[in-house]
Amino acid sequence: MHVQPLGDRVVVKPKPKEERTKGGVILPDTASKERPMQGEVIAVGPGRRTDDGKLIPISVEEGQQVLFAKYSGTEFKIDDEEYLILQERDLLGIIQEE
Repeated sequence: MHVQPLGDRVVVKPKPKEERTKGGVILPDTASKERPMQGEVIAVGPGRRTDDGKLIPISVEEGQQVLFAKYSGTEFKIDDEEYLILQERDLLGIIQEE
């Protein structure tokens, strides 16, 4: 199954939740884990339309790693995989490897 976002929306697969702390402590399922704020862009909509009908394309591409606002987007599942659908304005930046 494939989801094609509409307008200025983006489908993101969030990075898996951390099971260990940086010090190596294993976190149990009952510990309050924060939702990850980064993930991979899976699908991109065509972009936003202005009032005069001009299309403004989205500035991210499939496969890029992005940061997004903590409580933004709508969560959904396909084949037991979790995804988020966000508007472009909820994306905070693109993660680039150096």
